[in-house]
Amino acid sequence: MKYVLTGLLLCCSMPSIALTFQTRLENASWESAGDQFECRLSQQVPDFGVGEFVRRAGESTLFRIVPREPSLEPGRALLLAAAPYWRPNWRDVVLGTVQLKDGEAQFNSDATQAGRLLTGFMEGRTGKVKQLTWRGGMSVEVHMLAINFMPAYNDYLQCVGGLLPVNFDQIKNSIIGFPGGGYDLDEVSRAKLEIIADYLKADATVNRVTLEGHSDNSGNRLLNRDLSRRRALAVGEYLKALGIPEERMLIRFLGEREPLVPNNSSLNRAKNRRVGLLLSREPVLESTLLTPSAADGEPATLSD
Repeated sequence: MKYVLTGLLLCCSMPSIALTFQTRLENASWESAGDQFECRLSQQVPDFGVGEFVRRAGESTLFRIVPREPSLEPGRALLLAAAPYWRPNWRDVVLGTVQLKDGEAQFNSDATQAGRLLTGFMEGRTGKVKQLTWRGGMSVEVHMLAINFMPAYNDYLQCVGGLLPVNFDQIKNSIIGFPGGGYDLDEVSRAKLEIIADYLKADATVNRVTLEGHSDNSGNRLLNRDLSRRRALAVGEYLKALGIPEERMLIRFLGEREPLVPNNSSLNRAKNRRVGLLLSREPVLESTLLTPSAADGEPATLSD
């Protein structure tokens, strides 16, 4: 009986064994791909999925692992830049934990962790993600090797150099301010519109740009409505001069009807003197462009 108990205690004290996914040394490779909207640097992990660095236009590089199926349990995983087997005197570098969420890309590092992991691969380290759990309870580890890393990394850097300065999510709801009153664009507004125009020329999926002119509540309603109209037209004219077709834009002016903040101070009134740019990928209906409802504000064309 004593020997049976001892055996049970030994079994209970042994660490749990994790199922490890890693490509074979002779098959390890990295691939770089992307365009002016997003760049990726990835390694396929057989029977698991892919590990990849991703950098969207206007954002920092992140590292993520994407299993073939979203079958990992939500929780926290550990990210390491581990010492390669041929460097027994090196220590693993712990990069911290990452929260796993439901979805396709359940594991997304922050920018600092991604940058340190890139440095680790350049040093020849192995990227490891530990403390993963399949749905059902089995522990999982994912290893990525640094073999053949540098050629693909150099291609990735070239891709990053060609990224646009912003992405769609960052500019889909933009504001051009007129804090000093009037309807003349200042230098900051022109620079912002130039960035937006460059993006619009690159992304043909943006079907419509709605320009909504606004005013504060100073003066009478008719004057405010006219100011909001002139502001929207000024933005539209500048975009047109930058190469954005007039038919891609919808002009509205709402006067003082939709303040961004209460008109209870000079600072707030300055914030309300603005033009909102709303970028849409929805199909454009001809009736939407020609006959917006009264609730949408007064329509206008650049020739008005």
